[in-house]
Amino acid sequence: MHHTITPESPVGIFDSGIGGLTVLKAVQAALPSERIIYFGDTARVPYGTKSQVTIRKYAADDTAILMRYQPKLIIVACNTVSALALDLVEKSSDSLPVIGVLKAGAEHAVKVTQNGRIGVIGTQATVGSNAYARAINQLNAEIQVVSQACPLFVPLAEEGFIDHPATRLIAEEYLAGIRSEGIDTLVLGCTHYPILRRVIARIMGPQIRIIDSAEAVALRTKTLLAESGLLNSSSKASTPHLLVSDLPQKFSQLYQLFMGSELPDVELVEV
Repeated sequence: MHHTITPESPVGIFDSGIGGLTVLKAVQAALPSERIIYFGDTARVPYGTKSQVTIRKYAADDTAILMRYQPKLIIVACNTVSALALDLVEKSSDSLPVIGVLKAGAEHAVKVTQNGRIGVIGTQATVGSNAYARAINQLNAEIQVVSQACPLFVPLAEEGFIDHPATRLIAEEYLAGIRSEGIDTLVLGCTHYPILRRVIARIMGPQIRIIDSAEAVALRTKTLLAESGLLNSSSKASTPHLLVSDLPQKFSQLYQLFMGSELPDVELVEV
């Protein structure tokens, strides 16, 4: 089944929905000439409320869809899959390099914290898996990690409720506990959350460093491709190819919200 990988092969990115567009945007900014295939499982979003068995099944399906495009690297833009099924993605991807958002975010947080107290917000599945605390403590056993599940943030982001009173109320409720823990760094442990970053930052206060894993993933992708001689040398900027498992009515509106640009071609795929 091995496919030949060349510098012209695309970079594959998948997510449970459209949250991963925050990662797509960062990768595109860092590597404008790379061809990118993005799959958003919009029919089955959200993943973060589901069981591990289901999340692992979805991860295998999503990887299989990207593999049809013979990518040179796979980015798991979903923290829930990164937390609960990264091994499965690695197994299903024909030994391609796989980059998960979780590890990139954990590494970045460990670099920037000064008081050794890091907060993590994510879906129920991500927080319940304790994967962030494990990844952070593998890098530095002294660091204390405080986690909080914020399950309503995904639907609020997918609804485009960016600066909405309802979002502020819910964020106040979720973040009250974590705010009183004396953290100096907060990891947005779900790719939908950067959309709500302003509200989160306002509630947490200016002294808290906010970590969005998207930038860390983009840098990691660049380094990995450069090291393996697989950077696309084309000088032409490439438009991402978008695949979705359902085309929700608000999709083009949400795409503009996440990407700040017009919607390119979207292809509907069966999962």
